[in-house]
Amino acid sequence: MGLIILLALALAPGVAIGLYIYLKDHHEREPIALLIKAFLFGALATLITLAINIPISQFIPINETDLKEQAVHAFLIVALVEEFSKFIFVRGIFYRNENFNEPFDGIVYSVMVSMGFATLENVLYVWSGGVGTALLRMFTAVPAHACFGILMGYFLGKAKFEHRKSHYAIYALLVATLFHGAYDYFWFISFLPVIWIGSLVALGMALFLSRKAIHIHHIASPFREQEEHLETPVENSDQIVND
Repeated sequence: MGLIILLALALAPGVAIGLYIYLKDHHEREPIALLIKAFLFGALATLITLAINIPISQFIPINETDLKEQAVHAFLIVALVEEFSKFIFVRGIFYRNENFNEPFDGIVYSVMVSMGFATLENVLYVWSGGVGTALLRMFTAVPAHACFGILMGYFLGKAKFEHRKSHYAIYALLVATLFHGAYDYFWFISFLPVIWIGSLVALGMALFLSRKAIHIHHIASPFREQEEHLETPVENSDQIVND
């Protein structure tokens, strides 16, 4: 029973956030099968990250109390590798899919890949850390991965629909890496008093920007304009009848 509870705690946040983003897709929701595929590719990205980071950690030892080395660890070895592992699936597979037909879809697919990544990572951490680790990561690491995914997806949505401005795809990777690296860095140097608060600040900023990104892409949806045009004749016909 204990293992079942641990597994449930590890799976719950990623699944809940994925469902939340799915329901936030107000205008034209993505096929469930495609979202499950994105989630599974995210889990695969976790394995790719491990395959890259394990050899790196053997050849590039990091001094746990050196602030510069921990910065390299946080921003390059961890954040860049993890976000790039997610990015290659979102940009290489789902970006090209015909169902990616509005800016908000960038957020949807990026978050689904991120939640697949975070969920498998969560299972590995919770397996060794127990309930305390599960509860801590439920409110920190998993939501953080969701925010990084939203920011990545926001720029991928702009890259595809704003006159094919492909440089936004570079921004997608860089911004997600920047926030991810900042979040991790303050945790990595938490041997300094109260410095871990920096991670919460980074998460708070990412959450604030994520909410704005969702709102902006909702407004930018071409399906929103179509719905408004469809509603207008109905309103006019009601007015004619009332007159």
